[in-house]
Amino acid sequence: MVRKFLYAIAVLLVVLVIGRVALTFWSEDLTERAFVPDADFTPLRPLPPAAWDDAAMWVARPDIAGNPALYRPEGLQPAASAPPDTAVFFVHPTSFALKTAWNAPLDDKPSRDQAALMVKAMASPFNVAGRIWAPRYRQATIGAFLSAKPQADAALDVATLDVIAAFDNFLKANPKGPIVLAGHSQGAFLLRRLIAARIAGTPVAQRVAAAYVIGWPVSIDHDLPRMGLPACSTADQSGCVLSWLTVADPADTAMLLSAYGRRRGLDGQAVAGSAFVCTNPLTGTNDGQSGAQANTGTLVPDFRAGTGRLEPQVVPAACGPDHFLHIGEAPKLDMGPYVLPGNNYHLYDMTLFWANLRSDFQRRLQAWHKQQS
Repeated sequence: MVRKFLYAIAVLLVVLVIGRVALTFWSEDLTERAFVPDADFTPLRPLPPAAWDDAAMWVARPDIAGNPALYRPEGLQPAASAPPDTAVFFVHPTSFALKTAWNAPLDDKPSRDQAALMVKAMASPFNVAGRIWAPRYRQATIGAFLSAKPQADAALDVATLDVIAAFDNFLKANPKGPIVLAGHSQGAFLLRRLIAARIAGTPVAQRVAAAYVIGWPVSIDHDLPRMGLPACSTADQSGCVLSWLTVADPADTAMLLSAYGRRRGLDGQAVAGSAFVCTNPLTGTNDGQSGAQANTGTLVPDFRAGTGRLEPQVVPAACGPDHFLHIGEAPKLDMGPYVLPGNNYHLYDMTLFWANLRSDFQRRLQAWHKQQS
């Protein structure tokens, strides 16, 4: 088991290092050539929700042995458990970076192992509720976000339909009680679409305690109205959307904004130049700001051991006029060599605020129950 986990880490490191070098030294055009498939898109048949009856179609599910979402970092103090009827649906970020296909095969072992590692780090803040569901899906390769080709849109549509079908299966298994939605990067991009397709204007919307749509911009004008949920404006609000993209200063966000501008909003309109939601995870408020003393724990990874430790009161956060979440100068923590060019802390959007995210989750669940009663 340890060997498998270390293998997964090794593969992840190779992918991230290659990507970081490419983004640092190559132009955007050369980066596209390196990661965007040049093959034609191969249509893939939609899968029915029943396909996710198979436990193998989930990275995390309550009945899976060795569930990575149940990870607890060193030094974590015991917390009150969430009500037993709480269920979390988590969509993992991109773990497939090859240009051999527009969509990852479900049996691709390196991307499966990397997805488990990401779920371990990013879904674990929610494990005060033991019922965490994180589906496998035919994710679009990372090059789909670096291209405006129609094949990129088609690949993202495949991933969208998979996530929606998995969510339908999730709802069948969890017909009652509060639900929490979370996703990062590609997972957040797809979660926007899922909310618009399956939650907005339906009775399910009343069950949503919170939606953590992190690492992909949520357009205030072109996404939120179609999602049917407001941005969280207070720390104790339920049934709302939280979203942020993390950078240190000085920040260069040109490449991020370029990727954002290639896609369309949920209303079908171009989003380039439109404002997006910034929630401060330290305050739980929209456009908030706070010093490092409010950060109750950054998850500092130990990649060799596959673990991490919590370091409190190191990383501040403030939503800037550019709608990005700024953490000041690069934190004096050994986070590993995976900060992207432009001081982009994309890979650490959730782990920088791991303990606060955990508390925010519990607080919004309590608010949901209070509202119901």
